[in-house]
Amino acid sequence: MRDALVAAAFQLFLERGYEQTTVDDIVTLAGVGRRSFFRYFPSKEDVVFPDHERCLADMTAFLAASGAEHEPVRRVCDAARLVLRMYAENPTFSVQRYRLTKSVPGLRAYELSVVWRYERQLAEYLRERFAGRRDGTLQADVIAAAVVAAHNNALRSWLRSAGQGDASAEVDHALGYVQSAFGTGPAPRPDGAEPAEDVVVVVSRRGAPLWRVVQEIEAALGPGT
Repeated sequence: MRDALVAAAFQLFLERGYEQTTVDDIVTLAGVGRRSFFRYFPSKEDVVFPDHERCLADMTAFLAASGAEHEPVRRVCDAARLVLRMYAENPTFSVQRYRLTKSVPGLRAYELSVVWRYERQLAEYLRERFAGRRDGTLQADVIAAAVVAAHNNALRSWLRSAGQGDASAEVDHALGYVQSAFGTGPAPRPDGAEPAEDVVVVVSRRGAPLWRVVQEIEAALGPGT
């Protein structure tokens, strides 16, 4: 019934427009009563974003299952990928919703409130991981905002292309930028493989000046380092 209500709502939104469609119109087309509608959706706005509550719950559970072995910035980047997965499950619906949201100011405001909830969840996790650090709260809030901004930049680019191309690759590229800027480990590669690490061993004379040691390291690494 929930899916039937969403399908009926979007059929009417596309045919009549969002503002011109009422809850009564939706339930009539779906063949159910008003009580059934409000059992699933508190308002007409909620039927436009039917899957965000589930996705937020999945993100919360994912972050709660984190351990000390998880690098915090990479972990919140992986949590953001859960949102992408939600959009990519049904590209046609996601593109329709994106276009509808762009045209209705009230839906844009609603969407911003949804995005803020994701950002707050990421920030809360990072605040716990950064507890005791100098400026730990500031770092957590800045990184959470950066993750959301990078994810949404790539996601919206994909939506503007009508769902063409590889959304995962675009988001991986954007989140890799955040990982390289704020993370303590190497940024994840799009193919999931771990980047190879170079190990350089330099033998230097005891008591050699620091500039000489640096010079030997640079020579060992080669040009362009």
